[in-house]
Amino acid sequence: MTPTAIVSIVEDDESVREAIENLIRSIGWDVASFDCADAFLRSGAARNTRLLISDVTMPGMSGIEMHAQLASGGIAPPTIFITGYPNVQDEAVALANGAIAYLEKPLDSNVILARIQQAVGKP
Repeated sequence: MTPTAIVSIVEDDESVREAIENLIRSIGWDVASFDCADAFLRSGAARNTRLLISDVTMPGMSGIEMHAQLASGGIAPPTIFITGYPNVQDEAVALANGAIAYLEKPLDSNVILARIQQAVGKP
């Protein structure tokens, strides 16, 4: 049996993580959510991740570091970065490393939905 493709969310702020999770589920995707990069990497979910949505600034490993580690292992799902602390340097690194978007919190649900559908379409 083929594993189900999922949208993975890596976000340390529980309320933001749950809001994104509910939004993604509302358009029909299965979701796996994690409170830190290490939990996501240890879970093995990356192999089934069709789209990754990750905070940039988290305790421990940053979202950008996590993305680089995934890429170095040959796993490169389309990635949307979200941040409450936007800066030009992080945005440039994220986009140069293949991220499809770098969005500032608070998130506009219409913008993130458009980016999701642009990246992966409908489930």
